[in-house]
Amino acid sequence: MEVNAIMLPVELLTPGELAESISERVKALRLARGWTQQETAERAGITLGTYRHFERTGSIALERLLKLAVILNAQAGFAALFALPPARSLAELAARTELQPRRRGKRRDAQA
Repeated sequence: MEVNAIMLPVELLTPGELAESISERVKALRLARGWTQQETAERAGITLGTYRHFERTGSIALERLLKLAVILNAQAGFAALFALPPARSLAELAARTELQPRRRGKRRDAQA
């Protein structure tokens, strides 16, 4: 990763740069704990090859990234991911919290 990308706000990073930044932070947490790549992969329940590929490229499946976050005690960061903005009114808040009726049966577009 370029030094400039590290200093940029996250909103200005490309998806690839953001993925690399995440993998670098995971590696830093791993090293701070004194874990090898093998130990980290075993603790997360992923293969060593998958973990090495992630550290090298930043590419990893979401479920595996979540497993890494759990073992590194960093899963709280996912709570803000895709969070809705604050409600602007009580009516909007009520609409968000209102239970939506569940559909029974198949959706029409699922049959196509």
